[in-house]
Amino acid sequence: MTKHNTIKVLFRHRSMEMGGVEKVILSMLNHLNKDRFDMTICLNINQGELRNEIPRHVRKVSLTDGREDLSKNSLIQKVQLAKRKLRLQKALKNPSIAQKILNDEYDVEIAPTYAAFSAVLNSVNKKSKKIGWFHSDITLPKLQPLVPEILKQIPQFDYFIFGSQQTKDILVETYPNLKIPESQVIKNAIPIEELKEKALSFKPEFPDKPVFVSVARLHSRKGFHKLMDAHAKLLKDGFDHHMIIIGDGEEMENLKKQAEKLNVTKSFQLLGSLMNPYPYVKNADFFILPSESESWPLIIADSLILQKPIISTNVGGIPEMIEHGKTGYLINYETDEMYDSMKKFLTDKELVSTIKDHLKDIEKQFDNQKIFDAVENIITNLVKKEQ
Repeated sequence: MTKHNTIKVLFRHRSMEMGGVEKVILSMLNHLNKDRFDMTICLNINQGELRNEIPRHVRKVSLTDGREDLSKNSLIQKVQLAKRKLRLQKALKNPSIAQKILNDEYDVEIAPTYAAFSAVLNSVNKKSKKIGWFHSDITLPKLQPLVPEILKQIPQFDYFIFGSQQTKDILVETYPNLKIPESQVIKNAIPIEELKEKALSFKPEFPDKPVFVSVARLHSRKGFHKLMDAHAKLLKDGFDHHMIIIGDGEEMENLKKQAEKLNVTKSFQLLGSLMNPYPYVKNADFFILPSESESWPLIIADSLILQKPIISTNVGGIPEMIEHGKTGYLINYETDEMYDSMKKFLTDKELVSTIKDHLKDIEKQFDNQKIFDAVENIITNLVKKEQ
């Protein structure tokens, strides 16, 4: 521990593209007691829409430059990207490179997602306490190539945080013999007043018909390909409505091609990533999240606070957030169920009215201070054990 009894804390992460984990990191950096904790974040790549949102009292370092800092000339940029890749590979294989850049020692090092487990566990600072944070469903098919390594890493942490009860339960059920360190379920904090303020920043122009909005990274597991099929079928069956999708990612081009094929390019709007999606959520009629898997998605909590009727797949920690038929509508990850639930919202005014009534007091279920207190206590107690 450094002088004046402050605890030196290091967060490791890949980059700061818009996403749930990145928002969790920012929430912690903004709200953990800056008089008690001297915080640093080390990014592998200084990249992403949120890279300049890190608070001033937090030191930020990076192993490589972000795409934003590279040349606009495509040929030069290709060379820069190739050099960056080699530099990053070298830095990740040799932890002393990160240590030279950091030039400091920390009491606690935190991996806010499994992608940072190796960086924290391989730190040259062997005396620091290591905290792992896990937000994923361990049974997710696309995660399986990484699972053996993740299972080796989990027991090496001094403390483990789960993003939802479901995330912990499914890990324990699937691997009952896994030695999990001392652990706790800590849900993501929601900046309620800031969220409401951002939602009033502007009023987007919508077509004169019911509007569904969704906010997520465009990955295949987010289910937008299925949602688009349901949308096209609803239009074909005479249920007029409009879809707005906010987010960017590897599926963007595939979704654009699918929209052309289904002739829904105008009614299934892909807006890309936006720093402030909340006016769209607030002013839409409904929110929908068609994901194959989630942990405890912040956007669901955001939409609840904005009192928006939600359709969501019944995955991860979402049933801990939404009571089916009361504060939202839960479905399975099936195109037919997306179709049926959207049709229900478009036609069943009584159901929508009931959900809106139950959302009036929804803020009571979100207690941010408890979340920050829990994380602060974990860090403080880990350091105390060493003294």
